[in-house]
Amino acid sequence: MFTFPFCYTPHPLVEMAAGCLRSYLDKRADLADELQSGKMMGVLVVENSVGEVGYLAAFSGNLSHSNDHDFFVPAVYDILCPDGEFKRREAEITEINRRVDQAERCEAMAEARSAVDEVRMRGEKAVADYRAYMAQCKAERQRLRANGGDTAALVAESQYQKAELKRLRRRVDGEVRLAGSRLSALEAEVATLKEERRRLSESLQRWIFDRFVMLDAKGDRRTLTQIFADARGELPPAGAGECAAPKLLQYAYVNGYRPLAMGEFWVGKSPVGELRRDGCFYGACKGKCEPILNYMLQGLRVEPNPLESAHKEELRTVYEDGSLWVVDKPSGMLSAPGKVGGVSVAEIARQRFPEASGLMVVHRLDMHTSGLLVVAKTRGAFVALRRQFEAKEVKKTYTALLDGNVASDEGSISLPLSADWHNRPRQKVDYADGKEAVTLYRVLGRGGGMTRVEFNPVTGRTHQLRVHAASADGLNAPIHGDALYGTPDSRLCLHASCITFRHPDTGEWMTLESTPGF
Repeated sequence: MFTFPFCYTPHPLVEMAAGCLRSYLDKRADLADELQSGKMMGVLVVENSVGEVGYLAAFSGNLSHSNDHDFFVPAVYDILCPDGEFKRREAEITEINRRVDQAERCEAMAEARSAVDEVRMRGEKAVADYRAYMAQCKAERQRLRANGGDTAALVAESQYQKAELKRLRRRVDGEVRLAGSRLSALEAEVATLKEERRRLSESLQRWIFDRFVMLDAKGDRRTLTQIFADARGELPPAGAGECAAPKLLQYAYVNGYRPLAMGEFWVGKSPVGELRRDGCFYGACKGKCEPILNYMLQGLRVEPNPLESAHKEELRTVYEDGSLWVVDKPSGMLSAPGKVGGVSVAEIARQRFPEASGLMVVHRLDMHTSGLLVVAKTRGAFVALRRQFEAKEVKKTYTALLDGNVASDEGSISLPLSADWHNRPRQKVDYADGKEAVTLYRVLGRGGGMTRVEFNPVTGRTHQLRVHAASADGLNAPIHGDALYGTPDSRLCLHASCITFRHPDTGEWMTLESTPGF
């Protein structure tokens, strides 16, 4: 069966092909700097009509501003062809960009903005000065009233000054509008140019996506526009169809090769914020490639999604009473029902306690994380425990086995995290918009190029421990078996080994422990 492209363990032939490609890349001195900066590569093992097996190679995006390189399959559609329609249309948009920039920076625009600012500042000063004058007059009227002054005359003066202030404000507003008329005219010209640029850009995007005519294994053809419209009801994102996997499959179909296995691996440095390790294999991106590959794989027998396989291992009860059920969740089992399907702790709990009211999983563990998970049997227990989690009163300890040697014996990691939307469910380090994520760690042992650590998460972000372990700004040592951020293996070596909380009924502190199976 062919590789499920979004989550897989690379086939030995894929690993062999990747090694051959790496040997070739090592000889390409002309590409060394660009490859060192980071690039996703792909290999597809294929069989020809006479039964010979070989492999195809591709890169995502382009190399040295070109799609045309020996050894690699061509682009599905080469938008970088210098004499092509894309370049002509791109030149039109570039010219509008130049005109927009020129208009926004021209002397007339600067003078018009300066004139508006000057009139506004002068008007604001006039209003402020008059208000100060009114305040002086008011103080004087109060003194006169205290000495028996003409009340009617004082009231008339106050009303006149208030009306005069309104007239002054209207006069200032009029002067600002008059001064701004020239600026508005200039800005309207810029807005017209920007609208034309938007229209041309959208037209060019649609034109590009209609040039990408993708094949599936049955020989059917659909454009990227049609594929994304059917799958998501939207236009494709920029760069769709330019990743390695679609290029490889397209070339195989066009040339009559039978795809056997595929893999994509990273070469060079990790992009800022993302977690990519040189030589590691990764699943295809969801944002750009999921609709395309789901279409292109039609007609092939594809491996099942490993995330959707039912887990057969039974739950072990660690603690149980009338309000709580604490279990030792095995790796590969969901905490609660999710999009990927498969058995979950929540479903097992409902079957085990059909009469329980308010039965709910109090917190979550990643599907591939094993260890202690608390289930509330009553609504009251759930509410009380959730309050403890929200108040950060619950203490959780995880044990992990890391690929690599962690130098320091203990410390803290603070790296803000956010979702990597184009590569879901991956998370990324995001210093600009990420949410605070803090982890304390302590080394338990080292040996064989691996480190056993104890993690105490201060916050509870998605994949927090996995990202903090793998990131070069964290421990730079991914958790063993981490298919998303490291190298896949039989399981993710991350285990929730200890949890401390107050019993929801008695208020007494409880500490429960579980020994990891690695």
